[in-house]
Amino acid sequence: MPARRLIINADDFGLSAGVNRGILEAHRAGTVGSASLLVNAPGFADAVQAARAAPGLDVGLHLNLTAGSRFGPLSRLVALALAGRIDGRAVAAECAAQIERLRATGLRITHLDGHEHVHVLPGIWRPVVETAREAGIGVVRVPLEPPLSMAWRPLAAVAQGLLAAAHRVAARGGPAPLRRVDHFRGFALTGRRDFQERLLTLLDRLEPGVTELMVHPGYPDDELKGWVRYRAGRDRELAGLTSAAVRARLARGDIALVGFQEVLTSF
Repeated sequence: MPARRLIINADDFGLSAGVNRGILEAHRAGTVGSASLLVNAPGFADAVQAARAAPGLDVGLHLNLTAGSRFGPLSRLVALALAGRIDGRAVAAECAAQIERLRATGLRITHLDGHEHVHVLPGIWRPVVETAREAGIGVVRVPLEPPLSMAWRPLAAVAQGLLAAAHRVAARGGPAPLRRVDHFRGFALTGRRDFQERLLTLLDRLEPGVTELMVHPGYPDDELKGWVRYRAGRDRELAGLTSAAVRARLARGDIALVGFQEVLTSF
C-alpha cells in the first residue's frame, strides 16, 4: 500500500436531500468514501436510506449542537464554552442520544466529528470523547490543520489558530484521546471558488501517513435555508470531486483511498 493514504470524508450527510444526493454522487465517482451524518436535520431519513444502499460508504456521527439545537446558535455556544459555562452532563446526554439515534438505524458508526467543529471547544471535548469511548466509537476528529499550510488563505489560518488554542485548553487534563488520523485537511478549501485547483495541489503535497480530507459536496436546495450559511460552494466541491482531473490524479497509484474501517487498527 502507498505510504500516503487518504480518507475523503463528506460532512453534513443528512442535512438535506440535495446534500445527500451530492455526497452519494461523489461516492459513486470513487472519491468520497466516508460521510458524517446529522441525525437531527431535515435529510436524516433520506440519508439513512441512501447509506443502506451504499454499503461501501463509511458512516460516522456529525454531532450537531448548533443548527436547530437547544445549545446553539454557534455564537452562543462559543461564548458559553470560553466562559467555562458549558453543562458537561447535558452535552454528554445529547451526544449519547445522537449516537443512539444513528445506531438504531442499523448503520455502523465508524467515527465522530462535530458540526462547525464545536466538539473541540472547552467543556465539550471531554464529555464527547468520554461518551464516544463508552459507545465503542474508535475515532474522534481533531480538526486542526497547520496554519502555515494555509498562508494562502489568511483568515482561515487565523481561525485555525484560534481553534487550536481552544482545543489545547479543552484537552488539558482530560481523557486520553481516541485514535486519530495523522493529518487533517480541508478547512482552507471550504468555500473556495478554485476548489478543484486547490484540491489537486493538496493531493500533490499530501504527506505520508493517513490524512482525513473534509469536504462538503452537495446540491444547494431550499432545505438548507435556516440551517447553514454555507450553500453556494457545495456544488463547486461536488464538481471538483467528480471531475476527470481529480479522479485521474487519484488513480495515479501514489495515494491509496481508504476508509475508517480499513485503517482503524493501524492508527
